[in-house]
Amino acid sequence: MAFPVTRLRRLRQNEIFRAMVRETEVDCDDLIMPYFVCPGTGVKNPINSMPGNYQWSVDLLVEEVKDLVEKAGINKILLFGIPEHKDETGEVACHEDAIVPRAIRALRKEINNLLIVADVCNCEYTTHGHCGTIIDGDVNNDLTLKTLSEQSLTLARAGADIIAPSDMMDGRVAAIREMLDENGFSNTPIMAYSAKFASAFYGPFRDAAESAPKFGNRRTYQMDPANGNEALREVEEDIVEGADMVMVKPALSYLDVIRRVKDNYNMPLVAYNVSGEFSMVKAAAANGWIDESRIINEILTSIKRAGADVIITYHAKEFGLLKRAKK
Repeated sequence: MAFPVTRLRRLRQNEIFRAMVRETEVDCDDLIMPYFVCPGTGVKNPINSMPGNYQWSVDLLVEEVKDLVEKAGINKILLFGIPEHKDETGEVACHEDAIVPRAIRALRKEINNLLIVADVCNCEYTTHGHCGTIIDGDVNNDLTLKTLSEQSLTLARAGADIIAPSDMMDGRVAAIREMLDENGFSNTPIMAYSAKFASAFYGPFRDAAESAPKFGNRRTYQMDPANGNEALREVEEDIVEGADMVMVKPALSYLDVIRRVKDNYNMPLVAYNVSGEFSMVKAAAANGWIDESRIINEILTSIKRAGADVIITYHAKEFGLLKRAKK
């Protein structure tokens, strides 16, 4: 039937109708909040390019995450570390007393209802800022697998619920899976950054994590933003190697990739609403150009509508607080 018998506006005429037929709803259970943990005590360093985000010392991170769980209803976090010192290979992140394992143990001691995802990469821990061991001016794939596997085991031993390799080395999911399984962590899932693109949207994150490359760029290992078919190959490879969840990063400029991954693979799919996407919203809101709360909801809804089951976002705490305020 066509107009005038069919009138699609009939089911839009008030909020009760709109809520009843709403196809996509973002819930706090869908969200993961990222945090940056640094050395020291009593430290809360503001990240200027990411308003409302900080580098937290372990003691204050524990209090902040308690607040996240109790007040915002978000009980899943992703941890990144800023170490006391860096080295050439990222080996510093493999030590039991490295910054993220210390944070995990402290969080485990104080907070029960919390899922901790531990990012696995070397860029925050290397003097050169690249994601692995440098040989002849480029990251050596196979040597890097060793530190990634060792770092993963250390994080699992500290109490991480999920290991999330973000380095984009070939074969790293298989190497990490083997390391975990051989050491009694066969039940620890891997959330693979499967289709991670070499994006300009990472700029604020590199300020926050102090991880900008000291030379060159990451285009020899992160994906070309123009390639959608290759993204599917990356995802499939990670699934074959044993990934339990796959990820597309960034989210907003890659909604088409999210949809294609969801249509092609029956896997839990994560999307990362990255720092640059977050900071653009903050900048526009600070200038009074947008309604920030509506924009946050619209962005997260678009990512979920595209096919994401889980969304990593710096908006998570704000979203949770807004959600609870409406109840």
